Amino acid sequence: MTANSEMAGTWDEWLDDRMRGFPTGHDPLPAHAVAGRAWRPQDGRMALPLLSLDLDAFDHNAAVMMGHLADRGALIAPHAKTPMSVTLSRRLLAAGAWGATVADARQASVLLEGGVSRLVLANQVGGRGGADRLAALMGHHPLAELFVFVDSRAGVAALADAWRAEAQRVGVMPSLGLLIELGTDRAGVRSLKEAQALIDGIADLPDDGGVTLAGVATYEGAVTAPDYEQTLHGVDTLLNDVADLHQRVRASVGPARPLIVSAGGSVWFDRVLDHLGPLARQGRTRLVLRSGALFFHDDGVYGDAMDAMTARGGHPQGEFRPALRLWAEVLSRPEPDLAIVGLGMRDAASDRGLPAARQLWRDGSVIDGAERLTLVKLNDQHGFVRVDPAGAIPEIGDVVEFGISHPCTNLDRHRLIWGLGPDHVVREILPTSFG
Repeated sequence: MTANSEMAGTWDEWLDDRMRGFPTGHDPLPAHAVAGRAWRPQDGRMALPLLSLDLDAFDHNAAVMMGHLADRGALIAPHAKTPMSVTLSRRLLAAGAWGATVADARQASVLLEGGVSRLVLANQVGGRGGADRLAALMGHHPLAELFVFVDSRAGVAALADAWRAEAQRVGVMPSLGLLIELGTDRAGVRSLKEAQALIDGIADLPDDGGVTLAGVATYEGAVTAPDYEQTLHGVDTLLNDVADLHQRVRASVGPARPLIVSAGGSVWFDRVLDHLGPLARQGRTRLVLRSGALFFHDDGVYGDAMDAMTARGGHPQGEFRPALRLWAEVLSRPEPDLAIVGLGMRDAASDRGLPAARQLWRDGSVIDGAERLTLVKLNDQHGFVRVDPAGAIPEIGDVVEFGISHPCTNLDRHRLIWGLGPDHVVREILPTSFG
């Protein structure tokens, strides 16, 4: 097996019981041999805890979102930082994604080696060091398409110099599209006046460097305010300013050049489509969302966000389904109202809420009582579950199926995602590449 075999689409690593989920004591197996063995996380054979993905739910969510965007004339480059899985990025491309989004050059390398050739680097790369490293990477991928965020003349100059130097070294470089980021609470220029100065600076670049002004971008998820209405107003204001910035870029480059306007879009994609969609209908401009987490959905922050979107009338036809699950065994019942499960901070995130019990399993079958179990605290390897004695009492050895909140920070704790089909049977292994 070569180091990048998964990236090339032939991932077949040998799995053994050093990996979460693989049955302890089982002989090693190549990844392709796992499917068809009827392994299920709830019946006691697989080592817990593990993270699973409902493949049918994931594909359903992709179909809902792709159909909605097609109806609105928009595109999507899902953010790969959420799962850092080449397999899932290719799955989304097959479902209709325009490209993929990454946060840095290392993530770009993972996807490029995996055959994903159209990327948005939704971040600044820094100074000359970061620009040199990115140029060195792209020198190995001359047929790729890359768009990168910029918010300073220093960053633009570093990229232009690095691209020109690498082109002299290797001969052929892919073009680099610069997206001026208008930001708030994070990176990005803070005003249209600053953005106009950056437009003027990019216009002064030599024409032979392969670096061009390609559009504008924002991350509306960084807008924060004390309450919902203020946040909504802040999002709308930012998106209106992005539309204004796009018009300034269009005036600078002329009517013929293709441009991109891009926004995050996982929580506020209805507002993005309302405010920026008309730009795409003017011609020669693509509206590209970068949502990544919504394909996994969740039982917390994104579930609440979709409820809010439904209330304001922007939800697409078809409901998103939570696709990720964490599975853990009951290890101890030290007190009548307390169960200790084998799920800790090494396995689950708590930055946007703790996992929530969704089903309780005994001997491979569902029993009543999950709604009366509440995970209240995590240690390194243990989860503390409060038990409402009015319901079914969990026993040692029972398996709790947890829903998660905020897919990004749960996925990066796992080297393998166990892809499940109907009846929670393992159908596919999805490796991750978090580095």
